[in-house]
Amino acid sequence: MTSEATSFRAHHTSRLRRSVLTVPAINERAMAKVGSLNCDAVIFDLEDSVADDRKAEARRNVLKFLQNSALGPCERIIRTNATDTPHFREDMALVLEVLPDAVLLPKVEEPVTVQDVAEVLSEQDAAEGLRIWAMIETPRGVLNAAAIASSGRTSDSRLDAFVVGLNDLRKATGIPAAPGRTYLVPYLMQVVLAARAYGLDVIDSVSNDFRDLEAFAEECAQGKAMGFDGKMLIHPAQVDAANCHYGPSETAIAEAHLVAGAFADPAHAGLNVINIDGRMIERLHAEQAARLLAKVAQIDARKEMS
Repeated sequence: MTSEATSFRAHHTSRLRRSVLTVPAINERAMAKVGSLNCDAVIFDLEDSVADDRKAEARRNVLKFLQNSALGPCERIIRTNATDTPHFREDMALVLEVLPDAVLLPKVEEPVTVQDVAEVLSEQDAAEGLRIWAMIETPRGVLNAAAIASSGRTSDSRLDAFVVGLNDLRKATGIPAAPGRTYLVPYLMQVVLAARAYGLDVIDSVSNDFRDLEAFAEECAQGKAMGFDGKMLIHPAQVDAANCHYGPSETAIAEAHLVAGAFADPAHAGLNVINIDGRMIERLHAEQAARLLAKVAQIDARKEMS
């Protein structure tokens, strides 16, 4: 990460975002189960999963649930309807009333969308720590991903994460939902690169067939290899697999301890490159190791709380 990116994200709290479960706000039974799940974050969806004539009911459900339910360390996100819809004003009124951890804006295509919502939030003292997540799910959104990500500079640094939405992107591009996502990989990598350039987390798209856990595991492995922080989920059955695949492996943890310990050795003080078992290890690897071990500490803390 560049020093420029670090400067405007330094105050953001690092969060586990391996498993990001989306729940239709119209489904009270599904919301009631969230507290018993081990997902890192939950998105209460007011958009695609809710019919137009039930939007008000969905908002009431979220209001009642968040006012009466404790979700512990689980991050709470509300996905609003698009900013150019008649429902958005009421959605934002709900956001400002319940103050979730973040608001997820769908179909973001221009930096001004993030900037306008950031201005609304900045007018409310109570919303000081409320983050913005942006869904990148259209051709224009992918093409403008870098510009949208850079809006973190001018939007009170609230922009915190990208979430990829492949269903809308497939519809717009005509790319079929084939195994391996071969022809979508360039678009996915473009979004990852934009997020990383400006210090954002980035969440992979949903896997639509929640019964096919083998295909889901393959997508998780692919997403992790591409650099995603976690995956958006549509069913509780996907939570454990996402946590497993997006969590650090035992091999990676052991390597992180080795690298961190080597750079902590007083004999290596002031060195930016050291030799570990015939491998040249740079200080940047020590920084990566520290971030990984911090994530491990969060995972261990979650296990103790469960």
